Amino acid sequence: MRAKNPKESRTVMTDMVLPSETNPLNNLFGGELLARMDRAASISARRHSRRITVTASVNHVAFNRSVPLGSVVTVEASVSRAFKTSMEIFIDVWMEDRFTGERTKANEAIYTFVAVDETGIPTEVPPLKPETDLEKERFAAALRRKQLSLVLAGKMDPSAATELKALFT
Repeated sequence: MRAKNPKESRTVMTDMVLPSETNPLNNLFGGELLARMDRAASISARRHSRRITVTASVNHVAFNRSVPLGSVVTVEASVSRAFKTSMEIFIDVWMEDRFTGERTKANEAIYTFVAVDETGIPTEVPPLKPETDLEKERFAAALRRKQLSLVLAGKMDPSAATELKALFT
């Protein structure tokens, strides 16, 4: 299978925050943002694998800034690492000031998707070849996150988590 780079899976979705999507403080509901991130991540995973993909986990979400009513929100997703059948998707959320047009990073998230065949059986995905410094950084961190997750779930012996252990030695 040919290795792909993150830009091949890059997905950008831009939309405006409408009144029906806001809480009593006139900020975007967190659940609405999670749905937008999930859709962008799903498209990104599908672009990388060219398979049906399903959300396996939401590994990290940081709601760093509220996104006010009327803001233009851009969700950018791309594969940060591919494993055997799963892919980690890193998502950046930007908001655009309605008056100045200035873009500010509002939130970020990390999702894991699994590629499946038509019967729902996990199927192999292409490897990922990062190119930029940021892509390489996210690629390396993805393995540490996966090892930590496996150790915490009891699916990996801590002594086998070599990348994770390297942080502490």
